[in-house]
Amino acid sequence: MKSYPSIFNDVIGPVMRGPSSSHCAASLRIGRMCRDLMEGDIEEVYIEFDPNGSLATTHKGQGSDMGLFGGFMGWEADEERLPNYLQAIEEAGIQVKIDIHPIGATHPNTYKISLKNNKETRIVTAISTGGGMIEIIEIDGAPVSMAGDFCQTLVYVKSPAKLMDHIKASFAYDDIGLREGNSTFIEIKSNQFIPAGLQASLLEMNEVLFIKKMHPILPIMARKNLAVPFITCNEMLDYNKGKDLELWELAVAYESMRGNISEEVVFEKMRAILKLMQNAIDLGLQGTKYADRILGPQSLTFQERMDGKKLVAGDVLNQVILYTSAMMEVKSAMGVIVAAPTAGSCGALPGALIGIGRTLELSEDEMIKALLAAGIIGVFIAAHATFAAEVGGCMAECGSGSGMAAAGIVVLKKGTLNQSLSAASMALQSCLGMICDMIADRVEAPCLNRNVMAATNAISCANMALSDYDHLIPLDEVVETMKRVGDELPNTHRCTGLGGLAITKTAKEIEAKLAKGEINTNKTFFKVC
Repeated sequence: MKSYPSIFNDVIGPVMRGPSSSHCAASLRIGRMCRDLMEGDIEEVYIEFDPNGSLATTHKGQGSDMGLFGGFMGWEADEERLPNYLQAIEEAGIQVKIDIHPIGATHPNTYKISLKNNKETRIVTAISTGGGMIEIIEIDGAPVSMAGDFCQTLVYVKSPAKLMDHIKASFAYDDIGLREGNSTFIEIKSNQFIPAGLQASLLEMNEVLFIKKMHPILPIMARKNLAVPFITCNEMLDYNKGKDLELWELAVAYESMRGNISEEVVFEKMRAILKLMQNAIDLGLQGTKYADRILGPQSLTFQERMDGKKLVAGDVLNQVILYTSAMMEVKSAMGVIVAAPTAGSCGALPGALIGIGRTLELSEDEMIKALLAAGIIGVFIAAHATFAAEVGGCMAECGSGSGMAAAGIVVLKKGTLNQSLSAASMALQSCLGMICDMIADRVEAPCLNRNVMAATNAISCANMALSDYDHLIPLDEVVETMKRVGDELPNTHRCTGLGGLAITKTAKEIEAKLAKGEINTNKTFFKVC
Protein backbone atom coordinates (compact mmCIF):
# COMPACT_ATOMS: atom_id res chain seq x y z
CA MET A 1 0.00 0.00 0.00
CA LYS A 2 1.48 3.34 -1.08
CA SER A 3 2.23 5.78 1.75
CA TYR A 4 2.48 9.55 1.44
CA PRO A 5 3.66 12.02 4.11
CA SER A 6 1.04 14.08 5.94
CA ILE A 7 1.79 17.66 6.99
CA PHE A 8 0.38 16.95 10.47
CA ASN A 9 1.84 13.45 10.89
CA ASP A 10 5.26 13.76 9.32
CA VAL A 11 6.18 17.44 9.07
CA ILE A 12 4.62 19.76 11.67
CA GLY A 13 4.05 17.59 14.72
CA PRO A 14 3.91 15.79 17.04
CA VAL A 15 2.98 17.91 20.05
CA MET A 16 5.41 16.62 22.64
CA ARG A 17 7.85 17.04 25.50
CA GLY A 18 11.49 16.09 25.36
CA PRO A 19 14.72 16.90 23.56
CA SER A 20 14.31 14.77 20.44
CA SER A 21 11.31 13.70 18.38
CA SER A 22 13.31 10.86 16.79
CA HIS A 23 14.01 9.57 20.29
CA CYS A 24 11.30 10.74 22.70
CA ALA A 25 8.11 10.95 20.62
CA ALA A 26 8.99 8.07 18.32
CA SER A 27 9.98 5.72 21.12
CA LEU A 28 6.83 6.65 23.06
CA ARG A 29 4.73 5.74 20.04
CA ILE A 30 6.58 2.44 19.74
CA GLY A 31 5.97 1.83 23.44
CA ARG A 32 2.27 2.59 23.04
CA MET A 33 1.95 0.00 20.28
CA CYS A 34 3.88 -2.51 22.39
CA ARG A 35 1.44 -1.87 25.23
CA ASP A 36 -1.51 -2.59 22.94
CA LEU A 37 0.11 -5.80 21.72
CA MET A 38 0.35 -6.93 25.36
CA GLU A 39 -3.18 -5.65 26.13
CA GLY A 40 -1.76 -3.34 28.78
CA ASP A 41 -0.20 -6.17 30.78
CA ILE A 42 3.60 -5.82 30.75
CA GLU A 43 5.75 -7.36 33.47
CA GLU A 44 9.20 -7.62 31.88
CA VAL A 45 10.85 -5.80 28.99
CA TYR A 46 14.15 -6.64 27.30
CA ILE A 47 15.42 -3.91 24.95
CA GLU A 48 18.27 -4.48 22.49
CA PHE A 49 20.22 -1.80 20.59
CA ASP A 50 22.82 -2.42 17.91
CA PRO A 51 26.29 -0.97 18.72
CA ASN A 52 26.57 0.39 15.17
CA GLY A 53 23.37 2.42 15.46
CA SER A 54 22.79 5.80 17.06
CA LEU A 55 20.71 4.49 19.97
CA ALA A 56 23.65 2.66 21.52
CA THR A 57 25.15 6.00 22.57
CA THR A 58 22.09 8.25 22.74
CA HIS A 59 19.17 6.22 24.11
CA LYS A 60 19.39 7.66 27.62
CA GLY A 61 20.58 11.23 27.07
CA GLN A 62 18.20 11.99 24.21
CA GLY A 63 15.15 10.44 25.81
CA SER A 64 14.57 7.10 24.06
CA ASP A 65 14.30 5.37 27.43
CA MET A 66 11.94 8.07 28.69
CA GLY A 67 9.72 7.78 25.63
CA LEU A 68 9.63 3.97 25.62
CA PHE A 69 8.82 3.75 29.29
CA GLY A 70 6.12 6.40 28.93
CA GLY A 71 4.65 4.42 26.05
CA PHE A 72 4.64 1.24 28.12
CA MET A 73 2.63 3.24 30.68
CA GLY A 74 0.16 4.37 28.03
CA TRP A 75 1.08 8.06 28.22
CA GLU A 76 0.77 10.71 25.52
CA ALA A 77 3.85 12.47 24.11
CA ASP A 78 3.06 15.67 26.03
CA GLU A 79 2.49 13.92 29.39
CA GLU A 80 3.63 16.00 32.39
CA ARG A 81 5.01 12.94 34.18
CA LEU A 82 7.56 12.07 31.48
CA PRO A 83 10.56 13.49 33.42
CA ASN A 84 9.72 11.04 36.23
CA TYR A 85 9.57 8.00 33.95
CA LEU A 86 12.00 5.90 36.01
CA GLN A 87 9.94 6.25 39.16
CA ALA A 88 6.73 5.55 37.26
CA ILE A 89 8.01 2.38 35.59
CA GLU A 90 9.29 1.11 38.95
CA GLU A 91 5.97 1.83 40.65
CA ALA A 92 4.20 -0.01 37.83
CA GLY A 93 6.31 -3.08 38.63
CA ILE A 94 7.73 -3.37 35.09
CA GLN A 95 11.26 -4.81 35.05
CA VAL A 96 13.41 -3.43 32.22
CA LYS A 97 16.78 -4.60 30.95
CA ILE A 98 18.73 -2.90 28.16
CA ASP A 99 21.55 -4.58 26.23
CA ILE A 100 23.80 -3.24 23.50
CA HIS A 101 25.06 -5.95 21.17
CA PRO A 102 24.84 -6.87 17.47
CA ILE A 103 21.25 -7.49 16.37
CA GLY A 104 21.79 -7.15 12.63
CA ALA A 105 20.07 -3.78 12.47
CA THR A 106 20.12 -2.06 9.08
CA HIS A 107 18.67 1.24 10.33
CA PRO A 108 20.48 3.43 12.92
CA ASN A 109 17.31 3.88 15.00
CA THR A 110 16.36 0.24 15.51
CA TYR A 111 14.57 -1.03 18.63
CA LYS A 112 14.28 -4.76 19.34
CA ILE A 113 11.89 -5.21 22.26
CA SER A 114 10.86 -8.43 24.02
CA LEU A 115 7.73 -8.07 26.15
CA LYS A 116 6.60 -10.58 28.73
CA ASN A 117 3.82 -11.27 31.23
CA ASN A 118 2.69 -14.46 32.94
CA LYS A 119 0.73 -15.54 29.85
CA GLU A 120 2.88 -14.71 26.85
CA THR A 121 6.03 -13.26 25.32
CA ARG A 122 5.97 -11.03 22.23
CA ILE A 123 8.93 -9.61 20.27
CA VAL A 124 8.71 -6.32 18.37
CA THR A 125 11.31 -4.75 16.08
CA ALA A 126 10.70 -1.10 15.20
CA ILE A 127 12.53 1.88 13.76
CA SER A 128 12.30 5.62 14.31
CA THR A 129 12.28 7.23 10.88
CA GLY A 130 12.56 10.91 11.88
CA GLY A 131 10.40 13.68 13.30
CA GLY A 132 8.53 11.32 15.62
CA MET A 133 7.48 8.93 12.85
CA ILE A 134 7.95 5.19 13.34
CA GLU A 135 7.57 1.88 11.61
CA ILE A 136 7.13 -1.50 13.25
CA ILE A 137 8.92 -3.86 10.89
CA GLU A 138 8.55 -7.19 12.66
CA ILE A 139 6.27 -8.82 15.25
CA ASP A 140 7.12 -12.27 16.58
CA GLY A 141 9.52 -12.81 13.70
CA ALA A 142 6.91 -11.97 11.06
CA PRO A 143 7.65 -9.05 8.70
CA VAL A 144 5.10 -6.23 8.95
CA SER A 145 4.90 -2.54 8.11
CA MET A 146 2.98 -0.54 10.71
CA ALA A 147 3.21 3.25 11.00
CA GLY A 148 0.41 3.67 13.52
CA ASP A 149 -2.07 5.21 11.08
CA PHE A 150 -4.63 2.39 11.04
CA CYS A 151 -6.73 0.45 13.52
CA GLN A 152 -4.90 -2.85 13.31
CA THR A 153 -6.39 -6.19 14.30
CA LEU A 154 -4.07 -9.19 14.59
CA VAL A 155 -5.80 -12.58 14.50
CA TYR A 156 -3.32 -15.19 15.77
CA VAL A 157 -4.06 -18.57 14.24
CA LYS A 158 -2.98 -22.19 14.26
CA SER A 159 -3.80 -22.39 10.56
CA PRO A 160 -5.22 -19.67 8.34
CA ALA A 161 -7.26 -22.27 6.39
CA LYS A 162 -10.47 -20.54 5.28
CA LEU A 163 -10.23 -17.72 7.81
CA MET A 164 -8.94 -15.15 5.35
CA ASP A 165 -11.90 -15.61 3.03
CA HIS A 166 -14.30 -15.49 5.98
CA ILE A 167 -12.87 -12.19 7.23
CA LYS A 168 -12.80 -10.66 3.74
CA ALA A 169 -16.48 -11.50 3.28
CA SER A 170 -17.44 -10.16 6.72
CA PHE A 171 -15.58 -6.84 7.08
CA ALA A 172 -14.76 -3.76 5.01
CA TYR A 173 -11.00 -3.73 5.52
CA ASP A 174 -8.35 -1.47 3.97
CA ASP A 175 -5.64 -4.12 3.83
CA ILE A 176 -5.35 -7.73 4.94
CA GLY A 177 -2.46 -10.16 4.87
CA LEU A 178 -1.05 -13.32 6.37
CA ARG A 179 2.11 -12.77 8.46
CA GLU A 180 4.28 -15.78 9.27
CA GLY A 181 7.21 -15.93 11.69
CA ASN A 182 7.58 -17.49 15.12
CA SER A 183 3.82 -17.03 15.25
CA THR A 184 1.27 -16.85 12.45
CA PHE A 185 -1.34 -14.11 12.36
CA ILE A 186 -3.68 -12.35 9.99
CA GLU A 187 -3.10 -8.59 10.01
CA ILE A 188 -6.16 -6.45 9.26
CA LYS A 189 -5.79 -2.71 8.64
CA SER A 190 -8.84 -0.47 8.66
CA ASN A 191 -10.22 2.82 9.97
CA GLN A 192 -11.99 0.80 12.65
CA PHE A 193 -11.47 -2.46 14.50
CA ILE A 194 -13.37 -5.58 13.49
CA PRO A 195 -16.88 -5.52 14.99
CA ALA A 196 -17.63 -7.36 18.21
CA GLY A 197 -19.78 -9.93 16.45
CA LEU A 198 -17.06 -10.90 14.01
CA GLN A 199 -14.49 -11.06 16.80
CA ALA A 200 -16.74 -13.34 18.84
CA SER A 201 -17.33 -15.67 15.89
CA LEU A 202 -13.61 -15.85 15.14
CA LEU A 203 -12.75 -16.70 18.75
CA GLU A 204 -15.17 -19.61 18.61
CA MET A 205 -13.18 -21.18 15.76
CA ASN A 206 -10.60 -23.84 16.59
CA GLU A 207 -8.11 -22.27 14.20
CA VAL A 208 -8.05 -18.96 16.14
CA LEU A 209 -5.80 -18.65 19.20
CA PHE A 210 -6.45 -15.05 20.23
CA ILE A 211 -6.94 -11.54 18.82
CA LYS A 212 -4.89 -8.38 19.42
CA LYS A 213 -5.87 -4.78 18.68
CA MET A 214 -3.37 -1.99 18.11
CA HIS A 215 -4.74 1.56 18.16
CA PRO A 216 -3.63 4.30 15.76
CA ILE A 217 -1.08 6.73 17.20
CA LEU A 218 -1.05 9.37 14.44
CA PRO A 219 -3.48 12.30 14.10
CA ILE A 220 -4.14 11.71 10.39
CA MET A 221 -5.23 8.22 9.38
CA ALA A 222 -4.30 6.33 6.23
CA ARG A 223 -6.73 4.39 4.04
CA LYS A 224 -6.97 2.04 1.09
CA ASN A 225 -6.27 3.66 -2.27
CA LEU A 226 -4.87 6.76 -0.57
CA ALA A 227 -3.98 9.35 -3.21
CA VAL A 228 -2.45 12.83 -3.26
CA PRO A 229 -2.53 15.48 -5.99
CA PHE A 230 1.26 15.63 -6.23
CA ILE A 231 4.36 14.41 -4.40
CA THR A 232 7.17 16.44 -5.97
CA CYS A 233 7.61 20.12 -6.60
CA ASN A 234 7.45 19.60 -10.36
CA GLU A 235 4.23 17.64 -10.04
CA MET A 236 2.81 20.45 -7.88
CA LEU A 237 3.62 23.03 -10.55
CA ASP A 238 1.94 20.85 -13.19
CA TYR A 239 -1.11 20.43 -10.94
CA ASN A 240 -1.28 24.20 -10.49
CA LYS A 241 -1.40 25.01 -14.20
CA GLY A 242 -4.58 26.96 -14.84
CA LYS A 243 -5.37 27.11 -11.12
CA ASP A 244 -2.89 29.78 -10.03
CA LEU A 245 -3.06 28.71 -6.38
CA GLU A 246 -0.67 30.13 -3.81
CA LEU A 247 1.74 27.79 -2.02
CA TRP A 248 -0.35 27.66 1.15
CA GLU A 249 -3.46 26.83 -0.92
CA LEU A 250 -1.59 24.00 -2.60
CA ALA A 251 -0.62 22.73 0.85
CA VAL A 252 -4.27 22.77 1.91
CA ALA A 253 -5.29 20.91 -1.26
CA TYR A 254 -2.62 18.27 -0.63
CA GLU A 255 -3.44 17.69 3.03
CA SER A 256 -7.18 17.70 2.42
CA MET A 257 -6.85 14.89 -0.12
CA ARG A 258 -4.16 13.08 1.90
CA GLY A 259 -6.18 13.05 5.10
CA ASN A 260 -9.66 12.87 3.58
CA ILE A 261 -10.60 15.97 5.56
CA SER A 262 -12.07 19.30 4.50
CA GLU A 263 -9.90 22.27 3.61
CA GLU A 264 -11.46 24.15 6.55
CA VAL A 265 -10.36 21.38 8.93
CA VAL A 266 -6.81 21.56 7.55
CA PHE A 267 -6.66 25.32 8.13
CA GLU A 268 -8.05 25.07 11.68
CA LYS A 269 -5.70 22.22 12.59
CA MET A 270 -2.83 24.50 11.67
CA ARG A 271 -4.38 27.28 13.75
CA ALA A 272 -4.22 24.99 16.79
CA ILE A 273 -0.57 24.24 16.00
CA LEU A 274 0.21 27.97 15.74
CA LYS A 275 -1.34 28.64 19.14
CA LEU A 276 0.78 25.90 20.74
CA MET A 277 3.92 27.38 19.17
CA GLN A 278 3.05 30.90 20.32
CA ASN A 279 2.39 29.67 23.84
CA ALA A 280 5.73 27.87 24.00
CA ILE A 281 7.61 30.96 22.83
CA ASP A 282 5.83 33.17 25.36
CA LEU A 283 6.70 30.73 28.15
CA GLY A 284 10.32 30.66 27.03
CA LEU A 285 10.52 34.46 27.13
CA GLN A 286 9.69 34.31 30.84
CA GLY A 287 12.70 32.08 31.51
CA THR A 288 12.88 28.32 31.95
CA LYS A 289 14.22 26.04 34.68
CA TYR A 290 15.41 22.47 34.38
CA ALA A 291 18.37 20.90 36.13
CA ASP A 292 19.36 18.21 33.64
CA ARG A 293 20.69 20.42 30.87
CA ILE A 294 23.93 22.19 29.99
CA LEU A 295 22.62 25.62 28.99
CA GLY A 296 20.59 28.02 31.09
CA PRO A 297 18.02 30.45 29.67
CA GLN A 298 20.32 32.30 27.28
CA SER A 299 17.49 34.28 25.72
CA LEU A 300 16.93 36.33 28.89
CA THR A 301 20.25 38.11 28.45
CA PHE A 302 19.60 38.53 24.74
CA GLN A 303 16.23 40.10 25.46
CA GLU A 304 17.71 42.52 27.99
CA ARG A 305 20.43 43.67 25.62
CA MET A 306 18.05 43.89 22.70
CA ASP A 307 15.75 46.14 24.75
CA GLY A 308 18.76 48.16 25.91
CA LYS A 309 19.90 48.80 22.33
CA LYS A 310 23.23 47.05 22.98
CA LEU A 311 22.98 44.71 20.00
CA VAL A 312 23.55 45.33 16.33
CA ALA A 313 20.32 46.92 15.11
CA GLY A 314 17.81 44.75 13.27
CA ASP A 315 14.37 44.51 14.80
CA VAL A 316 13.13 41.56 12.76
CA LEU A 317 16.39 39.61 12.88
CA ASN A 318 16.83 40.05 16.63
CA GLN A 319 13.20 39.19 17.32
CA VAL A 320 13.64 35.98 15.34
CA ILE A 321 16.83 35.08 17.23
CA LEU A 322 15.02 35.73 20.53
CA TYR A 323 11.95 33.66 19.62
CA THR A 324 14.02 30.80 18.22
CA SER A 325 16.07 30.70 21.43
CA ALA A 326 12.98 30.83 23.64
CA MET A 327 11.41 27.88 21.84
CA MET A 328 14.58 25.81 22.11
CA GLU A 329 14.83 26.54 25.82
CA VAL A 330 11.25 25.39 26.45
CA LYS A 331 12.11 22.17 24.63
CA SER A 332 15.21 21.69 26.80
CA ALA A 333 13.17 22.33 29.95
CA MET A 334 10.71 19.56 29.03
CA GLY A 335 7.96 22.02 28.13
CA VAL A 336 5.33 21.31 25.48
CA ILE A 337 6.54 22.08 21.95
CA VAL A 338 5.64 21.16 18.38
CA ALA A 339 8.26 19.20 16.46
CA ALA A 340 8.61 21.27 13.30
CA PRO A 341 9.93 19.29 11.60
CA THR A 342 11.72 17.73 14.61
CA ALA A 343 12.16 18.55 18.30
CA GLY A 344 15.87 19.19 17.76
CA SER A 345 14.98 21.80 15.13
CA CYS A 346 11.75 23.03 16.73
CA GLY A 347 12.96 26.63 17.11
CA ALA A 348 13.79 27.77 13.58
CA LEU A 349 10.41 27.56 11.84
CA PRO A 350 8.19 29.10 14.56
CA GLY A 351 10.96 31.47 15.61
CA ALA A 352 11.18 32.86 12.09
CA LEU A 353 7.51 32.94 11.16
CA ILE A 354 6.08 34.08 14.49
CA GLY A 355 8.97 36.48 15.09
CA ILE A 356 8.43 38.13 11.71
CA GLY A 357 4.65 37.93 11.96
CA ARG A 358 4.55 39.71 15.30
CA THR A 359 7.16 42.30 14.38
CA LEU A 360 5.26 43.20 11.21
CA GLU A 361 1.92 43.00 13.10
CA LEU A 362 0.50 40.41 10.73
CA SER A 363 -2.73 38.54 11.41
CA GLU A 364 -2.98 35.03 12.81
CA ASP A 365 -4.38 33.83 9.48
CA GLU A 366 -1.30 35.13 7.64
CA MET A 367 0.97 33.15 9.95
CA ILE A 368 -1.19 30.04 9.46
CA LYS A 369 -0.79 30.39 5.70
CA ALA A 370 2.97 30.64 6.13
CA LEU A 371 3.04 27.49 8.27
CA LEU A 372 1.00 25.62 5.68
CA ALA A 373 3.40 26.72 2.93
CA ALA A 374 6.31 25.52 5.06
CA GLY A 375 4.47 22.24 5.60
CA ILE A 376 4.25 21.34 1.93
CA ILE A 377 7.98 21.99 1.47
CA GLY A 378 8.46 19.56 4.37
CA VAL A 379 6.30 16.98 2.62
CA PHE A 380 8.71 16.95 -0.34
CA ILE A 381 11.66 16.50 2.04
CA ALA A 382 9.94 13.74 4.03
CA ALA A 383 8.96 11.90 0.86
CA HIS A 384 12.35 12.02 -0.87
CA ALA A 385 14.99 12.63 1.83
CA THR A 386 14.70 12.47 5.64
CA PHE A 387 14.18 14.47 8.83
CA ALA A 388 16.29 12.07 10.90
CA ALA A 389 19.71 13.38 11.97
CA GLU A 390 20.72 9.76 12.48
CA VAL A 391 20.33 9.35 8.72
CA GLY A 392 21.12 12.79 7.30
CA GLY A 393 22.92 14.76 10.01
CA CYS A 394 21.71 18.18 11.18
CA MET A 395 21.11 19.02 7.52
CA ALA A 396 18.02 16.81 7.82
CA GLU A 397 16.71 18.73 10.83
CA CYS A 398 17.85 22.37 10.94
CA GLY A 399 18.50 22.36 7.20
CA SER A 400 14.94 21.22 6.53
CA GLY A 401 13.56 23.71 9.03
CA SER A 402 15.45 26.50 7.26
CA GLY A 403 14.11 25.58 3.83
CA MET A 404 10.58 25.32 5.17
CA ALA A 405 10.86 28.65 7.00
CA ALA A 406 12.26 30.42 3.93
CA ALA A 407 9.22 29.46 1.87
CA GLY A 408 6.91 30.56 4.69
CA ILE A 409 8.61 33.94 5.02
CA VAL A 410 8.01 34.66 1.33
CA VAL A 411 4.33 33.89 1.92
CA LEU A 412 4.29 36.34 4.86
CA LYS A 413 5.64 38.99 2.47
CA LYS A 414 3.07 38.02 -0.20
CA GLY A 415 5.71 36.87 -2.65
CA THR A 416 4.97 34.57 -5.54
CA LEU A 417 4.85 30.79 -5.63
CA ASN A 418 8.09 30.64 -7.61
CA GLN A 419 9.78 32.98 -5.11
CA SER A 420 8.78 30.67 -2.23
CA LEU A 421 10.25 27.67 -4.02
CA SER A 422 13.40 29.64 -4.85
CA ALA A 423 13.81 30.65 -1.18
CA ALA A 424 13.42 27.03 -0.04
CA SER A 425 15.95 25.85 -2.62
CA MET A 426 18.58 28.43 -1.62
CA ALA A 427 18.10 27.80 2.10
CA LEU A 428 18.51 24.05 1.67
CA GLN A 429 21.53 24.54 -0.58
CA SER A 430 23.13 26.57 2.22
CA CYS A 431 22.76 23.70 4.71
CA LEU A 432 24.08 20.74 2.72
CA GLY A 433 26.45 18.56 4.72
CA MET A 434 25.67 20.03 8.16
CA ILE A 435 26.62 17.42 10.74
CA CYS A 436 24.92 16.40 14.01
CA ASP A 437 27.43 16.45 16.89
CA MET A 438 25.59 17.25 20.10
CA ILE A 439 27.60 18.05 23.19
CA ALA A 440 27.14 15.73 26.18
CA ASP A 441 24.31 13.91 24.40
CA ARG A 442 21.97 16.85 25.06
CA VAL A 443 19.99 18.43 22.25
CA GLU A 444 21.16 21.92 23.26
CA ALA A 445 24.56 22.75 21.82
CA PRO A 446 25.36 23.33 19.06
CA CYS A 447 21.64 22.78 18.38
CA LEU A 448 20.61 26.21 19.68
CA ASN A 449 23.18 27.96 17.46
CA ARG A 450 22.12 25.93 14.45
CA ASN A 451 18.44 26.65 14.96
CA VAL A 452 19.27 30.36 15.04
CA MET A 453 21.41 29.90 11.93
CA ALA A 454 18.55 28.07 10.22
CA ALA A 455 16.08 30.85 11.03
CA THR A 456 18.37 33.70 10.00
CA ASN A 457 19.48 31.83 6.86
CA ALA A 458 15.79 31.54 6.01
CA ILE A 459 15.38 35.33 6.27
CA SER A 460 18.37 35.94 4.00
CA CYS A 461 17.24 33.41 1.40
CA ALA A 462 13.67 34.75 1.49
CA ASN A 463 14.92 38.27 0.84
CA MET A 464 17.13 37.04 -2.00
CA ALA A 465 14.18 35.19 -3.53
CA LEU A 466 11.94 38.24 -3.12
CA SER A 467 14.64 40.13 -5.03
CA ASP A 468 14.50 37.48 -7.76
CA TYR A 469 17.97 36.02 -7.18
CA ASP A 470 18.45 32.97 -9.37
CA HIS A 471 18.50 29.81 -7.23
CA LEU A 472 19.73 27.79 -10.25
CA ILE A 473 19.05 24.28 -8.86
CA PRO A 474 15.35 23.29 -8.74
CA LEU A 475 13.97 22.33 -5.33
CA ASP A 476 13.39 18.68 -6.27
CA GLU A 477 17.04 18.30 -7.24
CA VAL A 478 18.21 19.94 -4.01
CA VAL A 479 16.09 17.49 -1.99
CA GLU A 480 17.58 14.59 -3.96
CA THR A 481 21.01 15.97 -3.17
CA MET A 482 20.16 16.15 0.55
CA LYS A 483 19.41 12.44 0.50
CA ARG A 484 22.65 11.64 -1.32
CA VAL A 485 24.80 13.83 0.93
CA GLY A 486 23.19 12.37 4.06
CA ASP A 487 23.97 8.85 2.88
CA GLU A 488 27.61 9.88 2.41
CA LEU A 489 28.05 11.37 5.90
CA PRO A 490 30.10 9.15 8.22
CA ASN A 491 28.32 7.51 11.14
CA THR A 492 30.33 9.64 13.57
CA HIS A 493 28.65 12.79 12.24
CA ARG A 494 25.07 11.51 12.39
CA CYS A 495 23.81 11.92 15.94
CA THR A 496 26.05 9.37 17.63
CA GLY A 497 28.15 11.67 19.82
CA LEU A 498 31.25 10.12 18.26
CA GLY A 499 32.54 13.04 16.20
CA GLY A 500 32.64 16.77 15.64
CA LEU A 501 32.21 19.06 18.65
CA ALA A 502 30.95 16.14 20.76
CA ILE A 503 34.47 14.73 21.17
CA THR A 504 36.33 17.94 21.95
CA LYS A 505 38.17 18.21 25.26
CA THR A 506 35.70 20.74 26.63
CA ALA A 507 32.67 18.69 25.54
CA LYS A 508 34.04 15.67 27.39
CA GLU A 509 34.59 17.81 30.50
CA ILE A 510 30.99 19.00 30.34
CA GLU A 511 29.80 15.43 29.87
CA ALA A 512 31.73 14.29 32.95
CA LYS A 513 30.43 17.16 35.09
CA LEU A 514 26.88 16.47 33.96
CA ALA A 515 27.21 12.81 34.92
CA LYS A 516 28.43 13.82 38.38
CA GLY A 517 25.59 16.30 38.86
CA GLU A 518 28.01 19.24 38.97
CA ILE A 519 26.00 21.34 36.50
CA ASN A 520 22.86 23.08 37.67
CA THR A 521 21.65 25.73 35.25
CA ASN A 522 18.85 26.71 37.64
CA LYS A 523 21.46 28.39 39.85
CA THR A 524 24.04 29.82 37.47
CA PHE A 525 24.96 29.66 33.83
CA PHE A 526 27.60 26.99 33.20
CA LYS A 527 30.35 28.47 31.08
CA VAL A 528 33.67 27.00 30.00
CA CYS A 529 36.44 29.40 29.01
